[in-house]
Amino acid sequence: MQRKDPAKLVTRRDAVRMLAGVVAAAPFAKAGRAAASPAAAVPNIVFIMTDDQRQDALSVYGNTILRTPNIDRIAAGGVRFTEAFVTNSLCAPSRASFLTGLYSHRHGVLSNAGGPQFYNQPGLRDEEITFPELLKAAGYYTGVIGKWHLRSEPTGFDSSVVFGRTRGGYYDPEMEVNGVRVKFRGHADDVVGDQALTFLRERPADKPFCLLYHFKSPHRAWMPAERFARAFEDIDVPVPRTFEDRLVGKDAVRRAEMAIADMPDFRNKGVDPSMPFEERKRLNLQHLVKNYYRVLLSVDENVGKLLDALDAAGLAGDTIIVYTSDNGFFLGEFGLYDKRLMYESSIKVPLLVRYPARVAPRVDRSHMILNVDAAPTLLELTGVPVPKAMQGRSFAPLLLGQSVPWREDFLYEFFEYPAEHCARKHRGVRTKRWKLIHLYEQPEQWELYDLENDPDETRNLAGERRYAATERSLRERMEELRRELGDVDPPGPAPVSLPCGNGVNTGYGPPE
Repeated sequence: MQRKDPAKLVTRRDAVRMLAGVVAAAPFAKAGRAAASPAAAVPNIVFIMTDDQRQDALSVYGNTILRTPNIDRIAAGGVRFTEAFVTNSLCAPSRASFLTGLYSHRHGVLSNAGGPQFYNQPGLRDEEITFPELLKAAGYYTGVIGKWHLRSEPTGFDSSVVFGRTRGGYYDPEMEVNGVRVKFRGHADDVVGDQALTFLRERPADKPFCLLYHFKSPHRAWMPAERFARAFEDIDVPVPRTFEDRLVGKDAVRRAEMAIADMPDFRNKGVDPSMPFEERKRLNLQHLVKNYYRVLLSVDENVGKLLDALDAAGLAGDTIIVYTSDNGFFLGEFGLYDKRLMYESSIKVPLLVRYPARVAPRVDRSHMILNVDAAPTLLELTGVPVPKAMQGRSFAPLLLGQSVPWREDFLYEFFEYPAEHCARKHRGVRTKRWKLIHLYEQPEQWELYDLENDPDETRNLAGERRYAATERSLRERMEELRRELGDVDPPGPAPVSLPCGNGVNTGYGPPE
């Protein structure tokens, strides 16, 4: 990983102080909201993030089982992006990228601290600046409510009510309120929702606000609110097309410990580990998907309450609402659960952006948007200068209907190994048609998929003569992107991949 010269580093606090003079000169900083014309009004921001929500886990993205009418309201009044991705499908690294506009290798949050090599991983380094810090320096009233997940403390917020390092339970969660631990009563999503409404009521009326509104759902262990505990009982969840895939040419999957048949979460629901493999696999799928959807019902309900509150306060027109997730999730694809791996179910996320004052409703099916793009976009929309160090790109012009050149590919990276689930380190490049995955520790392996003709990613074309030119071009492009983004390997040969867990995905025999 490329390191800065320590002599040139400044602390986050010093950097924000230096930038405060710059952002204070932004057009809105000295003008009161009341004096601004409607077209030039300073926008508020509500940034809604869920945890582990795959893109199609919303009715507006085509889900025929789960109905999310309130979240769909955001899409109906804004832009729905179908090609939205994360650059590292893991909670803490992705959240740090949303905040900083930087890739994982740059901001330094490489894992969830899920393995011995990562137990002492710090949170964001002091020199990394987040978009809430810059908004606060520009005069915004800032708040964060819900899941934080980083080992560094929340900074740049006037109000902070977060689950903290414990990440909080689904019932009666303990949270840190401006650094003080407080025990709340009720379901976590309802607590987060109530605190968001409190933030709106108690915010200073003379300042624009930025609220990070972060739900725990639908993260494991998928414990729904009592009112939704029996939803979908009469539904038979369809089996994914790749549920029985034999994983030929997928070493990263074969060695990961993510088999849905082996998850222990539903033993209290009658899924006994002594059952035959296929029976466990199918029962776990039914329980997993139903509970995953159930916890999202409380998210949708609480999002609706916040939208109603914005309407009642007359704030909806000048409020930017973003709805997204930190990563996707496997719900039985390749017989798996969890995320981490560079397949579509894992890296694709929902992305809805509503800003009635300036953004016309529509669906964007062509532009690839990344988690690192969020910070520069929100800064540009609010008139705050975007730091040159940010690696993401503002998609504000796209929201405003402008035609601008846009990326044709992006770099993906995953580092947390050996650790929970034993997903090997890998990186890759995705274009609109192709995906190349590189397991770069020894034994080195490659995967190549034609997404146009094989959207389920079942046939690994790496090494086939017919696709040699395509593979070579993608390898070159991946290295070019790494150079552009400052991702540099240490000198010497690639290290040998360390052992992890049992080393096999139980139930899958040798490749056919």
